[in-house]
Amino acid sequence: MFSRYKKPSDAQPVQQPPQASATETAAPQATANAVVRKPVQKAKGEVVGSDKERKRKERLGEIKLELHRELLENLNLAALENAAETDLRAEISAIASEVLESRNIILNREDRTQLNKELYDEVTGLGPLETLLQDETVNDILVNGPQQIFVERAGKLEISDITFKDEKHLMRIIDKIVSAVGRRVDESNPYVDARLADGSRFNAMVPPIAVDGSLVSIRKFKKDKLGIDDLVNFGAFTEEMAAYLQAAVSTRLNIIVSGGTGSGKTTTLNALSSFIDDAERILTIEDTAELQLQQTHVGRMESRPPNVEGKGEVSPRDCLKNALRMRPDRIIVGETRGAEVIDMLQAMNTGHDGSMTTIHANSARDGISRLENMIAMAGIEMPIKAVRSQISSAVNLIVQASRLQDGSRRMTSITEITGMEGDVISMQEIFKFQRVGLTPDNKIIGHFTATGVRSNFSERFRLWGFDLPASIYDPTTM
Repeated sequence: MFSRYKKPSDAQPVQQPPQASATETAAPQATANAVVRKPVQKAKGEVVGSDKERKRKERLGEIKLELHRELLENLNLAALENAAETDLRAEISAIASEVLESRNIILNREDRTQLNKELYDEVTGLGPLETLLQDETVNDILVNGPQQIFVERAGKLEISDITFKDEKHLMRIIDKIVSAVGRRVDESNPYVDARLADGSRFNAMVPPIAVDGSLVSIRKFKKDKLGIDDLVNFGAFTEEMAAYLQAAVSTRLNIIVSGGTGSGKTTTLNALSSFIDDAERILTIEDTAELQLQQTHVGRMESRPPNVEGKGEVSPRDCLKNALRMRPDRIIVGETRGAEVIDMLQAMNTGHDGSMTTIHANSARDGISRLENMIAMAGIEMPIKAVRSQISSAVNLIVQASRLQDGSRRMTSITEITGMEGDVISMQEIFKFQRVGLTPDNKIIGHFTATGVRSNFSERFRLWGFDLPASIYDPTTM
């Protein structure tokens, strides 16, 4: 048997339980399962495994739990940091084989291979979540207690057949994630935000706040950045809209990407940033670093929540104030949601043209209202006309991203802010997505079209070398 990664021989011997067959090993679990919360009734269309498959997974889960204890007791965890993956897999396989043989547990080759993989994930990764994190088709992972794990694929939620053994198993994985970034979660501090090693956004809430078991959400980090061409090919918008947006970004218009949760705001912001000249100095400010800018001169900042003593907080507004002293050509704020809106608008107004941010809103007009509300919540006492005048002079363009009912993500509107008419901010829509209906399988039928309104910045585009043809503003019909 391998011994390179075993604990030194002077470690205390582990008391071996009496030998038991797989059936006997699984027997206590039947009693334990009686008090474990059962998953809710599955809705029509969800995949439900056969009783035989379920029993097989329960049996493997029980065996995996026993073997994981053995691995923690036998492996020298300090030596694993420099271990090669092949050596570690071989070591885990050898220890597992020895334990299975000592307990007279016989598994077929498929089950043994699956067991070794899950044990490797438990020791080095995030246990059951590791498979979903490696699945490129999964965008979001949502855990509702140990027995329910949902995933989002292509904009649609579906339940996964992967589960945790129990709440303790789930809590162990949560602790492993948050401890890696120097944070903790327990009854006194029942929720936490963190970032996984690959950049994925992680949020967890544990009992007693989470009633039916710990709640976990993971927004996966895209390793391959989607560019403008990719989004055009996916049908998120058209070539004409892309040409217009290229002119808007290159001529340093201030742009807000508006949309609901999961509508693709960050993806759109990433794509728009590809039009920024490589010679410009860009500073990004985010709660969780997600932007993937390809320019050479990029400074990235990430805000920080307070520690357990309530100290050490660095807010987005603190980062933004400091960024203004760092000679940026453009400032990109991952999301504006609080008092930093004041500094963001002032930056857009005072020499940092071409800055961009995202906000949560359902339309361009709603986005303006959100900005007004954030200014009010920041405690700034200004007449409403002065607030709107500040917004109209700072923001040039609002790009609306939406996730439609069939799960598709589209750029449903591009709207310019043209100034003030009395006490009202005047706006004009340049492009929009025109919905026509639904197919029998609930797919959206529609098309992108210009509204027929010529851009208010056409002369600016021309002077900067982007003489867009008048035909891109012509409405299209189907």
